[in-house]
Amino acid sequence: MVDLHHHLLFGLDDGSPDLATSVAMARLAADDGITHVVCTPHASGSFAYDPQRVATTATALREELAREAIPLTLGIGCDFHLSYDNIQEALAAPKKFAINGGNYLLVELPDFGLPQTLSDTFYQLQLAGLTPILTHPERNPTLQNDPRRLVDWVRNGLLVQVTAGSVTGRMGKTAERMAHRLLADRWVHFLATDAHNLTSRAPHLTEARDVVAAKYSVAYADLLCTINPAAVFAGHPLGAQEEPLNLFDEDHGVSPWWKRLLGR
Repeated sequence: MVDLHHHLLFGLDDGSPDLATSVAMARLAADDGITHVVCTPHASGSFAYDPQRVATTATALREELAREAIPLTLGIGCDFHLSYDNIQEALAAPKKFAINGGNYLLVELPDFGLPQTLSDTFYQLQLAGLTPILTHPERNPTLQNDPRRLVDWVRNGLLVQVTAGSVTGRMGKTAERMAHRLLADRWVHFLATDAHNLTSRAPHLTEARDVVAAKYSVAYADLLCTINPAAVFAGHPLGAQEEPLNLFDEDHGVSPWWKRLLGR
């Protein structure tokens, strides 16, 4: 399995605080069946993203994993926050924040007060050659209260990553319910751990993968945990996806899932 969202690098953000913790997290991930991890420190107002420091830290961790014989391949990306300065920098230098210097960008929304211009922002990023991957929308309080914001984004090519802990109920009932609605309608393209530590946010993916396999299909679970994230890791286009459901039903007078989720 390939984990696209993982705060594994030490001392860069609110994830791993030190090398020993990073090694222990890497061992947990490998024991869980994860073979590749994209290290995604925050790029935000609280945590500045310095590509050189990220690369140096990743090299140190790779060397330690080799010494410990932990079979985990590391890539580099970031957890990109949509501040004005970040957006302008990404438009000017699209590869800086992208996963492994390719065309995919993990995007995290603010919890509250989503700007009405977000659709335009995603379009600008796409024009710059980036494919935005929206991280854990099921955990976002604004989207939980108004999930219809997702409709146009997904229609226009935004990719969606759901947190493994949401699928298994560890992120609360609202996140779990929304995650499964998105999964049932095939709006999700990736599962990822968003691991931060060894306890409350540990790097476990297998349990969520097994839930998806049992509830939806083994093929869909493989798509979300292996096939799609492996393509992103390598910088390749995604292959054929399962047909999304209820994405255009509003146009035909059918109540879409987001209205059902809101009880309308």
